[in-house]
Amino acid sequence: MANTRAPIVAITMGDPAGNGPELTVKALAHQDVYRRMRPVVVGDASMIEMACGIAGHPEMRVRRVERPDQARFEPGVIDVVHLDLIDADVFEYGRVSAMCGMAAFKSVVCAIELAMRGDVDATCTNALNKEAMNLALKPEGKHFAGHTEIYASYTGTSSYAMMLAFHDLRVVHVSTHCSLAEACRRVKTPRVLEVIKLANDACHRLGIEHPRIAVAGLNPHAGEGGLFGREEIDEIAPAIELAAADGIDVEGPLPPDSLFCKALGGWYDIVIAMYHDQGHIALKTVGFVYDRAARAWKAVEGVNVTLGLPIIRTSVDHGTGFDQAGKGRSNELSLLNALDFAARMASGEKEGHAQTS
Repeated sequence: MANTRAPIVAITMGDPAGNGPELTVKALAHQDVYRRMRPVVVGDASMIEMACGIAGHPEMRVRRVERPDQARFEPGVIDVVHLDLIDADVFEYGRVSAMCGMAAFKSVVCAIELAMRGDVDATCTNALNKEAMNLALKPEGKHFAGHTEIYASYTGTSSYAMMLAFHDLRVVHVSTHCSLAEACRRVKTPRVLEVIKLANDACHRLGIEHPRIAVAGLNPHAGEGGLFGREEIDEIAPAIELAAADGIDVEGPLPPDSLFCKALGGWYDIVIAMYHDQGHIALKTVGFVYDRAARAWKAVEGVNVTLGLPIIRTSVDHGTGFDQAGKGRSNELSLLNALDFAARMASGEKEGHAQTS
C-alpha cells in the first residue's frame, strides 16, 4: 500500500548507456524507499526493463504510465512515465551517442515540467553524459554545461548554485562547469555574496536554525595577505562583510587546504568553495571509498542539490560509469542518498506551507 502522504519524487533515468537505469532498479529494490516517498521514473521504460535483469532483480516489474497520477507506487513495481526514446537495434552500453544524449536530456526536461506543474513534489537525477547530450543538441543550436544549467534555463532561474552534501559536510560552489581560468574570473563580490545567501537559505530549509558558514579563499593560504593573489582582499572579503552585516554568521576567507578538515570536525555547517574541484575533491575524498582488497567501490556516496530553483532537484554525485554500465556492479548508495534528500526537502516544504496556510 502506497504512503499517500509521502512526496512524489520523479527520478530521471540518466544516460541509458550509463549506469542510471540499473542504479534506479537497485535503489527501488529497497522496499523502505516506498515508505518515505512515492517514486516514479521518467525515461524509456525498455531501458528500465533491461536494467532489472542486469541489476539482479528480474522479479521486479515495470509499469508504463503517461502521467504520475496513474502510478500505483507499489514495492516491486517500477512506475515509469514512458518516453519512447531508444532504438534497441542500435543501442550499446558504455558508448557516447546522440540518441542516448537526447534521451537523457528529454527525460530531464520532462521531469522539470512535471515539477513545475505540481505533478511531482521533487526531482532526482541520475547522471547524464555531457558530451552525448551536447552532441544531440548541437543541430538545434543548444548547449548546456550540465544538469544545473538545464534546470536554470527551463525554470527561468538566474540566481542558483550547486551544493554537494555528504552527511553533515555541505559545500556550495561559486562556479562549477567552466575552465579554471574562467572560474578565477568569476570570483567577484556580487557572486560570492549571492552564494553565501543561497547557502544560508539552504541550511534553514534543512532545519539548521543558526548556520555557521565558512568561505574558502581562492589562492594558496587564502592569498597570504596579498602575497599569492589579491582576490581574497578585493572580492571575497567584501562579500563576507556584506553578508555579516545582513546578519549571516559567516567566516573567511579561509585557507582551503585546512578548511574542509574543520568542517568535517563540526566547526561549520556549510562551506563556500570558489570553484568546481575545490569543493568536489574534498567531498568525494570522504564519500567515495574504494576497497583495495576487493578491487571494487565499497561506497559511492554524496548528494548534488541545485539551490535557488523554484522546484527541488537533487542528484547523484558521480558520473555515468560507462566503464561499468551493463555489468550490474554500480553502487546505488549515492542515488539512495539523493532520493532521501529530495524527500526530506519536499516534506519540509509541505510542512512549511501547512504552517503558513
